[in-house]
Amino acid sequence: MPPIPGSGLAKGLAVTLRTMTKRTVTAQYPDVQPELPPRTRGVIGLFEENCTVCMLCARECPDWCIYIDSHKETVPPAAPGGRERSRNVLDRFAIDFALCMYCGICIEVCPFDALFWSPEFEYAETDIHELTHERDKLREWMWTVPEPPALDPGAEEPKEIAAARKTADKLQAQEAQAAQEAQAAQEAEQSRPGQAPEEEGQE
Repeated sequence: MPPIPGSGLAKGLAVTLRTMTKRTVTAQYPDVQPELPPRTRGVIGLFEENCTVCMLCARECPDWCIYIDSHKETVPPAAPGGRERSRNVLDRFAIDFALCMYCGICIEVCPFDALFWSPEFEYAETDIHELTHERDKLREWMWTVPEPPALDPGAEEPKEIAAARKTADKLQAQEAQAAQEAQAAQEAEQSRPGQAPEEEGQE
């Protein structure tokens, strides 16, 4: 069946009339901050204590917008007779948000949970060169990262938590067994035959 002439125009006018009857809602930004979705990709926060300078984030970044500098320090042995070790110390961690395309690959590949999404979005600058933010600014954004949502009650327990609980249960069982053995040895010592009480020995 061929379309009725003018039906498209009628549909467009109907949409216009429906929109005209609705109340206009204006976002009062910046006086009123918007309610952002929980998984908003604003900026990237850095938890510096977890960073081991493995360089995975910089290598996997498709825009090459992550700049990392570090140096090595010698760590004295933990026990006498041990050998010294070297560890990487972070000197610089910067992200050029003029190049970043917010793909989130750096956060996904970080094996030590040092990078997180922050919902902050007010970081505009008048100069494009000032969009390269150093680790101090990234650390400030870290404290704006929201808490992760609660797990689904029917979801499988994370492997990290299961492994930690298994280790804790094993240690607790070993401590309980050691306490039982110590108590049994003490009872056996007290009930050993051929030992006279102290008072009888004095008599």
